Amino acid sequence: MTGAEIWHDLECGSYDADLRLWEELTGEHLSVLDLGSGTGRVSLHLSRRGRAVTSVDMDAVLAGVLEQRAAAQDLDIAVVCADVRKLDIGREFDVVLAPMQLVQLMRGAEELEALLKRAARHVRPGGIFAAALMDLEGEVVGDEYDPPTPDMREIDSWVYSSQPVAIRPVQGGRAIVLDRVRTAVSPEGNQTTTLSCVRLDLVSPDLLEAEMRKAGLVPRERRTIPPTDDHVGSVVVIGTAPGAPR
Repeated sequence: MTGAEIWHDLECGSYDADLRLWEELTGEHLSVLDLGSGTGRVSLHLSRRGRAVTSVDMDAVLAGVLEQRAAAQDLDIAVVCADVRKLDIGREFDVVLAPMQLVQLMRGAEELEALLKRAARHVRPGGIFAAALMDLEGEVVGDEYDPPTPDMREIDSWVYSSQPVAIRPVQGGRAIVLDRVRTAVSPEGNQTTTLSCVRLDLVSPDLLEAEMRKAGLVPRERRTIPPTDDHVGSVVVIGTAPGAPR
């Protein structure tokens, strides 16, 4: 296992609070495009439940891991290694999903616009687009942040730990940076520690809906995913592509 795969699985792979909603929105036998799929948390789950899934991630290592896992489970998932801001698969889907905080990883208005335009091009007329946004309501950031317990896993006698240590407002409060301390301890007891910093734009549901309209999508509703002990809650903004369903 590679470092990228291990840390992605450790920090994101166990999250399942959103899976029921993705099941509800997709429906059995519908075609699904999973944007920012990583190692397949959502894609594998939906494929096991009869969805025809195409997965997209720009990280070749994570995309390769997803291909291997799909093959090992005899799941027919088409995996595309591509930048979602430049995506052109050449077909449309019943449902296009942007789980976790993919849209908030876009840097500024131009990148968000590019993502939404590309997503809209891949939604069939009458089809669904849905994107999750981090919900920080009630969450403490800055100096008052109270870190949760670390994510830990043992793999091949190595012990890996990822500890969130800070959520820092940046750019005048228009974005945050999540700091994590990653620690790997070898079977011999040697320890390596690194700092991971993930920047997320603070995109509100109102802003996302406005940008969806510009991209040609029609916002329809919002759904809330409550927080868990280890993850903040989310607001999922759901829209449709104009036109009669085929």
